[in-house]
Amino acid sequence: MFRVVTVAREYGSGGGSIAQLLADRLGWKLLDRCLVEKIAQAARVEPSVAQAYDERPDPWFDRLARAFWQGGGLRGALPGPSFDVFDANTVASLTQGLIEEAAAIGNCVIVGRASQCILQRRSDTFHVFIYAPREERLRRVRQRHAILAEAGEALDVRDRERAAYVRRFYDQDWTNRHLYHLMLSSSQGEQVVVSTILTAIGLDWERLASPDRGERHEG
Repeated sequence: MFRVVTVAREYGSGGGSIAQLLADRLGWKLLDRCLVEKIAQAARVEPSVAQAYDERPDPWFDRLARAFWQGGGLRGALPGPSFDVFDANTVASLTQGLIEEAAAIGNCVIVGRASQCILQRRSDTFHVFIYAPREERLRRVRQRHAILAEAGEALDVRDRERAAYVRRFYDQDWTNRHLYHLMLSSSQGEQVVVSTILTAIGLDWERLASPDRGERHEG
């Protein structure tokens, strides 16, 4: 049984929205890029972020936070409580520890951050890659960049950054089909993509979408 889904995505493909919809349908937690970075900061890096987190209690994230603060819960993946240098390597180490612990807890959808590489050996994790035609991606990105040339540059830069991150820290090609169970074009529509993922992991889309499904998928 799959307990974790990772979602890698081209910039502008709508992969983040698809991951959110998938998590909502499953009743699972969503770890997107911002959330991963926030919790990593809360793990002994930025006290103000830890304080903000304490203002939003949640049993699932409380359990995850305890694993960070108590130490040892991340199987030695995290550095000590203070850092001489806070750089990309430190962020990657913190992020990897967070993703591994989240997967151990289960019932979560993890967006990006090389989670498809970090969790590659877990048999309970399903890996998805979302892509889209460039024209569709440009349309989405132009909501943030009014000038077409800027939107096109943003697409290329962000995809290069994501590919470089996976290559640098995990020595993998970001688009390598062997990293994924499923590669889908979001041009089919978000609902169709989510339905396809749910079917692929062996869950009944209609049952999950029904209003009386209750809390059966709580993590």
